Amino acid sequence: MNVAVGSTNPVKIEAVKEAFQAAFPNEKIEIIGYMVKSRVSDQPMSDDESINGATNRANEALKIGKADFGVGLEGGIQKIGDKWFDCGWVVIVNKEGKMGIASSVRIETPMKMMNLIHHGKELGDVVDILSGQTNTKQAGGHFGFMTNGIINRKEGYMHGAVMALSRFLHSELWES
Repeated sequence: MNVAVGSTNPVKIEAVKEAFQAAFPNEKIEIIGYMVKSRVSDQPMSDDESINGATNRANEALKIGKADFGVGLEGGIQKIGDKWFDCGWVVIVNKEGKMGIASSVRIETPMKMMNLIHHGKELGDVVDILSGQTNTKQAGGHFGFMTNGIINRKEGYMHGAVMALSRFLHSELWES
């Protein structure tokens, strides 16, 4: 089984690898990451924008990789009521065009962080600033920072990818 991921971020690739291995334990799985554009803003600010970015990444990776599955992952910030939340969306599309969509865990984003985001910073950069680390997007990310490493970015995306794969694990439920 060939899986094309619409990212070269090792955290995202490893999350997809773990999800596919868990979902298809008896399959030989090859995962390749491709640098593709999300065609949304660098810091998506709604679920819709994040899902669009993940969908664009999945479709482009599927096309470039000529794979069985294309996977797109796109983190974003969403406002619910008067609070802001961070989650990652995962879109998995197969070569027949069937699509599974799910999200990672969701965590409230403090206003101290949102103030920096509203002034043009991406969440990953904000985490770097506040944690004193560099390139946290390719490590624990916002989830890891806020939970002191109990749940990291890879685990959040892995669970989202497994949930998106449910579309393919129970495809009979999707047929009308």
